[in-house]
Amino acid sequence: MKKLVIICLGVMLWLQYGLWFGQSGHFAQQRMQGQLHQHQQRVAVLRHRNKILTAEVVALKSDHSVLEARARRDLGMVKTGEVFYLIPDFEL
Repeated sequence: MKKLVIICLGVMLWLQYGLWFGQSGHFAQQRMQGQLHQHQQRVAVLRHRNKILTAEVVALKSDHSVLEARARRDLGMVKTGEVFYLIPDFEL
């Protein structure tokens, strides 16, 4: 009888170890929940960024004045007959 109790206690401890510290145990689940939360935040940021980029692409395709304004701002392009003035930023 004493051996049976010791064997049952050993099996119970072994199962508890697996439950808490095993590959799919409590602490592994907590770690995975944290990783899932981080990935969900990253996906939300990327979805927001994609919406902004999609709106920008639609604006550039549909309105040529947006395309012209972007070319002037980003590339420094000027129309024929315009005079370009470059005012450098001075830091004191």
